[in-house]
Amino acid sequence: MNKIKAAVLFLTTMLVANFINAQSIDEGKKFLYYEKYKSAKAVFEKLVAANANNADAVYWLGQTMLGPDKTENIAAVKELYRKTLEANSNNALLTAGIGHIELLEGKTQDARNRFETAISLSQGKNIAVLNAIGLANGDFDSKNGDANYAVDKLKLATTLKGFKDPETWALLGDAYRKASDGGSAQRAYESALTVNPTYARAKYRIGKIYQTQGFTQSEIYMRYFNEAIAMDANYAPVFNNLYNLFYKTDVKKSAEYLEKYLTLMGDDEPQSCYYRATIKYAQGLFAESITQADACITGGGANPDVRLYGLKGYAYDKLNDSVNAKTSFEKFFQLQKPEKVGPTDIEFYVRNLLKFPGNEAAAATLIEKGITFDTTEIGKVALMKTMAVRFETQKQYLDAANWYKKILDTKKAPTKTDIFNASINYSRGGNYQAAIDGWSSYITKYPNETYGYYMTALSQEKMDTTMALGLAAPSYQKVIDLGEAQWATDSAKVKTHLLNAYKYFIQYTYNVKKDKKGASDYCARYLLKEPTDGEVLALKKQFDAPARTTPARTAPAAKPATGGKTPAKTPAIKAAPPKKK
Repeated sequence: MNKIKAAVLFLTTMLVANFINAQSIDEGKKFLYYEKYKSAKAVFEKLVAANANNADAVYWLGQTMLGPDKTENIAAVKELYRKTLEANSNNALLTAGIGHIELLEGKTQDARNRFETAISLSQGKNIAVLNAIGLANGDFDSKNGDANYAVDKLKLATTLKGFKDPETWALLGDAYRKASDGGSAQRAYESALTVNPTYARAKYRIGKIYQTQGFTQSEIYMRYFNEAIAMDANYAPVFNNLYNLFYKTDVKKSAEYLEKYLTLMGDDEPQSCYYRATIKYAQGLFAESITQADACITGGGANPDVRLYGLKGYAYDKLNDSVNAKTSFEKFFQLQKPEKVGPTDIEFYVRNLLKFPGNEAAAATLIEKGITFDTTEIGKVALMKTMAVRFETQKQYLDAANWYKKILDTKKAPTKTDIFNASINYSRGGNYQAAIDGWSSYITKYPNETYGYYMTALSQEKMDTTMALGLAAPSYQKVIDLGEAQWATDSAKVKTHLLNAYKYFIQYTYNVKKDKKGASDYCARYLLKEPTDGEVLALKKQFDAPARTTPARTAPAAKPATGGKTPAKTPAIKAAPPKKK
């Protein structure tokens, strides 16, 4: 009888222990549902401290350690899973957890082998294991994993006897989203709501499907977000999403959502102080933003959020306090990890540095570093343009041209303006051959426009100021050929280029080639397009006047004469300044 009582007592104790463990696991998972990672971690740490071989608690502790974006503490989580698996070698959930880590490490095939082993160990009948595999592969915020594989395993979970888990349906919806199947994703989320009508996560994520389709779907996604809030006013992720959604379009509303989010999260949002400082900046309360940032730094202990120094730099810049902006940016760049410095940070810091003479070299070094880290063309170009504009404003044209040339070399499809900026600054700086090379690329892209040939000719004139070499003649001839051909259809566009090309040949033909009739012919062609130009009319009259001779003297060669005097050379006719394209 005593043995029976002892057995019953032992069984009762075990059942109570299992119930308490399950209850604690569910408590931790509920914190994760609300994305309260700190609180969830505390629950699982307590369970693991009580029993280091509690595989369920270890698995979920690892998930909290990975953080919301599943990129933190990967090595530590791997070691936690590996060590616990040594004492639980056939544990399917931990095996799936190791597979998740291998997936994050980029070991795709190793991960797949782990997942298949976990399924085999659990005979494909453990919902928690299938969910773990689905979570690892179906996370739509991660580039790792096979969404279709996740769909297959999660669908298998929904067919198991006694299935009634809204989390599985939500994970299936996530996997469908990752596979770009919005319709199936929505149906999966709706199935989660069938199992649990207050499962706000599912309603919220239906809204996210429509949010990704843009502002035109705002009425729909806002309806789903508000319905999620009505279902569960404590579901913080929806408020965080709305804070970010309205940050650039309605900062007042964004601030309201942020405060609701931070209130719900409490100590579970480690960046709450930083967020409150940034929202004041977004509201234009720059002085208050600095005060809040200083309070955050003071309360942050030995390792305050480094971004606060950058925020102060931006705020001081808005207040036109360049000295304090420079000090704040210097602190930010000193402490922040290079890979976490954005191109906008560098651009702002460089602009600030350049307000103080003598910092050009330091600014250029920063720009080069930023170009290395920035993977986008638009980001690289923005950084280069900062230096180019600076040098151009200071009339350091060759330096400006070199930076504009870097922009040309970086852009896959440079524009006319890009070519102009580099070439015109080379010309202004006296490097005419570099300018000509630049205009050559313009001609290659736009061979039927007069502009490239015209700008080339202007640089060639700078290299041949006496016209003795006739360097600009071929380019101006091309301007004439194209301009005359296009006159009937586009005279306004080619007129300035064409008339100045004629003027060049009037001077070149008379002064260099000594061909008065040829110069007169160019005058005639000019006057067909601009018949009232007094200067050219006078020149043509001079060229067409009959020559008068006088007895030759001992001069080495006869010169044309008018009234016994040697006529002056045709006055230099300067080309009109080029118009920017």
